[in-house]
Amino acid sequence: MADYDAVIIGTGQAGPALARRLVAAGRQVAIIERKFFGGTCINTGCTPTKTLIASGYAAHLTRRAAEFGVTLSGTPSVDMKAVKARKDAVTVASRAAVERSLKGLQGCTVYEAHAMFIGPKQIKIGDEVLRADKIFINVGGRAVIPSIPGLDQVPYLTNSSMMNVDFLPAHLIVLGGSYVGLEFAQLYRRFGSDVTVIEPAPRLISREDEDISRAIADILQAEDIDIRVNSKAVGVKKQGAGIAVTIESAGTRSQVAGSHLLLAVGRRPNTDDLGLEHAGVVTDARGYIEVDDQLRTSVPGIWALGDCNGRGAFTHTSYNDFEIVAANLLDNDQRRVTDRITAYALYIDPPLGRAGMTEAEVRKSGRPALIATMPMENVSRAYEKSETKGFMKILVDRETKEILGASLLGLSGDEVIHCILDTMYAKAPSTVLQRAMHIHPTVSEFVPTMLDDLVPLQ
Repeated sequence: MADYDAVIIGTGQAGPALARRLVAAGRQVAIIERKFFGGTCINTGCTPTKTLIASGYAAHLTRRAAEFGVTLSGTPSVDMKAVKARKDAVTVASRAAVERSLKGLQGCTVYEAHAMFIGPKQIKIGDEVLRADKIFINVGGRAVIPSIPGLDQVPYLTNSSMMNVDFLPAHLIVLGGSYVGLEFAQLYRRFGSDVTVIEPAPRLISREDEDISRAIADILQAEDIDIRVNSKAVGVKKQGAGIAVTIESAGTRSQVAGSHLLLAVGRRPNTDDLGLEHAGVVTDARGYIEVDDQLRTSVPGIWALGDCNGRGAFTHTSYNDFEIVAANLLDNDQRRVTDRITAYALYIDPPLGRAGMTEAEVRKSGRPALIATMPMENVSRAYEKSETKGFMKILVDRETKEILGASLLGLSGDEVIHCILDTMYAKAPSTVLQRAMHIHPTVSEFVPTMLDDLVPLQ
């Protein structure tokens, strides 16, 4: 049995950073990784998908070159093997950097194996047992495989296996009209695939406001993406060399035929094979590890960070989990999960940047509020770049003047959202941002202008 001060299971966004902090504090640390260093973000999530999206944007812009007075000779084409090679190079370099930093970290022992609890302070890896008073679980999640008749008889793709695609699907069928599904849908349409998105809910990304959902649908349909909402997949089968999906909508059944099928209907935590029951760690009905406001599990001395705790499904929430745990353990700084403000982005083009409450959530709360919106076609920077799709929306508490939330769907929305988010963290009134002088010409300069036009939320 090998004794350590701390054992970390998983090398996603929280694990390596925590290992470095613990070692710097004089702790002897073991970190365990059973597959790829860097977790979902580096290997099958943010890093590779945003690299692919950059290639898709280049293809899209090339087709629009004439709009900008640029003439190209010949017909532009997409070399999917080259696209994948570029994505792989970025991913491999990022993965190698994480592995190299951990293996070179004095005071940290790296184990490449599958970890399983055999007690609240003991973890078995192969024939060896590690013991520690503090154990941190950072095992991430994976795609949900839905129960659809016939699905087990056909080939399908997930966000992970999409990373191996080096060809152009003739017709990609995407099950799931939310964040992962929509990013891949637009991406492969821009590469040249026909794309159909099948979503059982009445609208795309139903957690967003209805006007945001409508605008996103308009953006995707303008690129000839076939969107089927109110459509439940009730069967899948092979059809020649391709796949046919039977959908049910308003009691009527029909088929969508395509060459490839992508499942993007949700995520599940990688907690089912950790032996958590041997440690007494409690999970919820979906398998997420239950944690308190400081990410402690039901067992003293065990914490859960990242996607596996159900308290956030993003790289930035995972890293923030590390910051919360490190602050409480090492800095005597009582940070909490509930201190953070909801923030994320949808990386279609143009992107959606989100912070705080949606308009629907503000209405449901019943609090008096102010609202302002601005179409992107009124933003000079967007007009100059011929990127005028989308709109911006911000909500403010009528009494305190604190910003309640914002949705920025448009050029640089994923970046501009941070000036609003930082104002929210400062708990400053919206007038501080309203009176700020921003640089021209930018998208950000129109945030103060938008705040000039606040009206009561009816």
